[in-house]
Amino acid sequence: MTATTTNEMKSNIEKTIDVFKKQLTSIRTGRAHVSLLDSIKVDYYNNPTPLAQVAAISAADARTLHVKAWEKNIQKSIEKAIQEANLGLSAAIDGDIIRVSVPILTEERRKEFCKQCKSKAEEAKLAVRNYRRDANELLKSATKKGEISEDDEKRALKITQDYTDQAVSQIDDLCSKKEQEIMKI
Repeated sequence: MTATTTNEMKSNIEKTIDVFKKQLTSIRTGRAHVSLLDSIKVDYYNNPTPLAQVAAISAADARTLHVKAWEKNIQKSIEKAIQEANLGLSAAIDGDIIRVSVPILTEERRKEFCKQCKSKAEEAKLAVRNYRRDANELLKSATKKGEISEDDEKRALKITQDYTDQAVSQIDDLCSKKEQEIMKI
């Protein structure tokens, strides 16, 4: 019982950290990177479809991304989706490709992205703490039912706390590194 509970908690925490890492890649740092467009969905035959599934995305240089649609007739939809994503990027169709310009970040915009980073970190830490609470409740319930001993409960509670502390520390480190990357000119 205790091993199952703590392993399930650990698995959920790892998934949460992976999601947090993905969210961080979508926060701009001032340089063009294909992951900036990961969150964009394009109207493809009336279905919201991830941009990467309807086009090839590449970084042309530090300030420009190139998006080449698999089908020329969806270029307008792609351009519209990029503009409406509210990422501060501008897109323009240029023949077969769509050029996406990544403007230089102002100090104010950098601070805004740092706030976004901290907000996502808090969401991830809250999820981790919720996993700890759920695991602890299961352990206490199992002790009351006589499924595990009080000593096993104490050991398992310590393990869940250790997992939580490690995860929170990892999330803080990731957030700090991303903030440094954002503030770097």
